[in-house]
Amino acid sequence: MTSAAEQITQACPECGARIEGDRRFTLWCAACEWNVDPAKPEPERGRVDRARRALARAYGEKLLGEVAQGGVLPARRDTSAVLAYALALAVHAVTAVLLVTGVWCLVRGWGGVGMVAGAILLAMAVALRPRFARLPDDRPVLRRADAPELFALVDDVARSVGTRTVDAIVVDDEVNASVSTYGLRGRRRLTIGLPLWEILTPQERVALLGHELGHYGNGDTRHGVVVGTALQSLGQWRYYFAPIPNPSGVQILVNLVYVVPRLFVHGVLMLLDQLTLRTAQRAEYLADREAARAGSTDAAVGLMDRLLIADSAVTALRREANQAALRGHRAAQRAEARAEELWDRLAAHMASVPGHEYERLRRVGARRGHSVDSTHPPTHLRRACLLRGPAVPAAVTADADREGRIAGELAAARAEVARGIVRDGYQG
Repeated sequence: MTSAAEQITQACPECGARIEGDRRFTLWCAACEWNVDPAKPEPERGRVDRARRALARAYGEKLLGEVAQGGVLPARRDTSAVLAYALALAVHAVTAVLLVTGVWCLVRGWGGVGMVAGAILLAMAVALRPRFARLPDDRPVLRRADAPELFALVDDVARSVGTRTVDAIVVDDEVNASVSTYGLRGRRRLTIGLPLWEILTPQERVALLGHELGHYGNGDTRHGVVVGTALQSLGQWRYYFAPIPNPSGVQILVNLVYVVPRLFVHGVLMLLDQLTLRTAQRAEYLADREAARAGSTDAAVGLMDRLLIADSAVTALRREANQAALRGHRAAQRAEARAEELWDRLAAHMASVPGHEYERLRRVGARRGHSVDSTHPPTHLRRACLLRGPAVPAAVTADADREGRIAGELAAARAEVARGIVRDGYQG
């Protein structure tokens, strides 16, 4: 993986301005924006997806306007959040009714008819029950004893944003990070994607932790147990009522019977999604504020820029995996050595991304309303929000000694994740 710039200079075919660029990246004109967005945006999947994207962008711009006018975006449960909570409870109530009715039918019997009906209702209740996440068994999971210095850093960040720390840290190969809960007791889990972690500066890593931990206390109902499990249950309901493909005979009748319940479930799912959308977007802005508080405004802005070019990291890792696959048996023999070097090559590649590529992607984001998904405000708006008002200093600093100790604690996970990328390929 080369990190050397491949400079190119030419005149813009539209306005004639001088363009200086890098052959590895899109050549474009900053003066007239010729070729700034040569790739066509991915088409949305139907009218519902288009509507969600448009609404998400409108919410993001409205929330940014509130900040620009001096608003502080307090973490609160507004009317939509309360309605979402009530609707989620109603979803769980349906599951409870199925369970109770199924038991009642089994007890009553009714000459065998009740036994059959009860068994069916109980099976439905079990299938549609709220599911609580578990820790994965196919990825490295770190406990406090495994990585005391990393947990100490997370503890410091948690105190700076005013929340409780995590109970486990999962390491995977995503260019991302997230928080969630697991188990009946609602223990906290932080997931760190090593490809993202490895391309961040120490302070940007602190900002990343501040952003993720900030989600625990900013009113994001989607991260809560009640609404989160209701969304999962509705998704399961929709799966069961999905039409049978290429139906024949009785299957055609089944599809017809499923139409009404399928539309009803889809409508409830969309309603719950819309009720939580604004809260989810506000939560992202609030989490960005916690990122700046923990790691500094400059670090939080740098994190936004890194997220903006995340696709470049994905492309680089896919190239690594493809090169290993082409080498065949030799690649398997050298997998260990290549895994040890993978993160250094990735960091070198990302460090070589020129400033004009960042600027191009910011302009593309402004055109498209770039975001991770509809629950996130467009990335360029999040960056603009961070730059509003005076810069905030870091509450938590990561010195070189601490970074060295954390790197040692992550060494085994780094090697395991890198081996998986080189050996098994990378989907991103």
